[in-house]
Amino acid sequence: MTTQAKPFFVGSYRHNLDAKNRLTIPSKWRFAGDEEMDSLGIPHPGGYISILPPAEVEKLYERASEKALSDDEGQALLQKLFSQAHPVRCDKQGRINLSETLLAHAGIERETVLVGTMNKFAIYSPERWAPVDPAASGENLGSLMKKVGL
Repeated sequence: MTTQAKPFFVGSYRHNLDAKNRLTIPSKWRFAGDEEMDSLGIPHPGGYISILPPAEVEKLYERASEKALSDDEGQALLQKLFSQAHPVRCDKQGRINLSETLLAHAGIERETVLVGTMNKFAIYSPERWAPVDPAASGENLGSLMKKVGL
């Protein structure tokens, strides 16, 4: 019995946008085998861009599909979220194109910090990443791990 390896995103990287708002994704993070499906960039309430690979997009699709048309609050949330979302796919050079809307949401002009969150990754401006960066903030990682049950 074989199991298909799930992509995982760990570590952090600093990359700059090019003139066409394309961002090079670290080679270890590229969506190998997912050429037929888009990943999704969504604005996160924390002021960054969350990139969901195809497997996570599928999960989100299923949850969004469960919202009844009569659920006004649920429909309003879906409209707010997906009106700002942007499909992304790596080109042959391993770059994704980010929309102006997402870049503005995250306060990104040129420099970015890509941060792995295991099953997806986040794109921050350096200014917004600095107060969150555990290496710079002095937070006790062990305490944080206990908080989330790891």
